[in-house]
Amino acid sequence: MADDGVKERPAIVVRELRRRFGKQQVLDGVNLDCPRQQITTIVGPSGCGKTVLLKHLNLLLRPDSGRIVIDGVEVTRLGSRAIDQVREKFGMLFQAGALFDSMSVFDNVAFPLVEKTSLTREQIAARVFEILRQVGLEGMEHKYPSELSGGMQKRTALARALVRRPSILMLDEPTTGHGPTRTTAIHQLVHDTQQRFGLSAVVVSHDVPQVFEVSDRVAFMHLGKIEVAGTVAEVMSSNNENFSRFLAGRASGDEERPASQMIAVGR
Repeated sequence: MADDGVKERPAIVVRELRRRFGKQQVLDGVNLDCPRQQITTIVGPSGCGKTVLLKHLNLLLRPDSGRIVIDGVEVTRLGSRAIDQVREKFGMLFQAGALFDSMSVFDNVAFPLVEKTSLTREQIAARVFEILRQVGLEGMEHKYPSELSGGMQKRTALARALVRRPSILMLDEPTTGHGPTRTTAIHQLVHDTQQRFGLSAVVVSHDVPQVFEVSDRVAFMHLGKIEVAGTVAEVMSSNNENFSRFLAGRASGDEERPASQMIAVGR
């Protein structure tokens, strides 16, 4: 019964989260549940606070008020050592990949294990080769990022995010800079990876509505708040006017982002 309770409990719970930068109220009472072993995608116009929210979820920023609960642990008031322990649960895929140009694929993926664990060289090598195989980079370990295609660079960054076997994967605009074909491939890679490893994934994305095809749940953010959240079908059938305008703007390639909103909330 205890195990069932854990499975039913969301991986991440956010309640009334607020954060101000100077005069800018970037997060204004965010409420969000990210179910376990599902992909939750956060969307919204530029300037609504998506990336700032993600930085709170991965504990890079602390809120002014509100609560974040990760795997049943209230993290917003934890000390630095306890926060480091919670971070062990995370894998993070940054927007640009953030690979080290001077390191091979092998060394890039091994880096978190070398820096953060006491595994032996043999154990590290075994873990790295296994994860490279699972993301389709077998035989690429000696190449450098400059020798890889954009898609392979993204796979390398994903392998590095997964090598410590996290239970939660966070992705910030994983398809930025890629065309439609590569974007679809990256979405499928994220979906397949989440399924294979049973991860709880949180994705910040601008690829609307394409990203909905691999999302279990969607949260629409506007002016520092989550205005609509639910399954893809529930959100798509919502009568929220801000979401309808946002969706129409994305479909036309002309995302609505008034200057007043950009000033008010930042990204």
